[in-house]
Amino acid sequence: MIRIIGALAVGLLFGAGVSVSGMINPAKVLGFLDFAGNWDPTLGLVMLGALIAAVPGYALAKRLDAPLTEYRFHIPTTRHIDLPLVAGAVMFGIGWGLAGFCPGPAIAALSTGLEDVLIFFAAMIAGMGLFRVFSILRRKQA
Repeated sequence: MIRIIGALAVGLLFGAGVSVSGMINPAKVLGFLDFAGNWDPTLGLVMLGALIAAVPGYALAKRLDAPLTEYRFHIPTTRHIDLPLVAGAVMFGIGWGLAGFCPGPAIAALSTGLEDVLIFFAAMIAGMGLFRVFSILRRKQA
């Protein structure tokens, strides 16, 4: 039960943060990516704020044996860069640049009920499903 309450609290905090910062507005994100036009640096400030919170968190995680509600931390241990990682990053960047949404803020933006958000969310879920299907098929061929 404490895991569910903790996840809900963290999710609400994240949703409030991206909402208050305006990151659920795709125009804000696209403005950050528009270096040649009317550039909006506020997304960079949001990223800086995230780093200010994350860096001490990672430092603390290295000193603890486990988090409060899990048996271990789920921190990536590999530094291997492969084709799926690069392809995924490229697809993420293209999608972010075209739509102005990434998964976290898109979930928070569902509360607006806007048609563009719903379409993006449906496409995101479909893409995740296709990835899972292709991953399973690839494993069966190996």
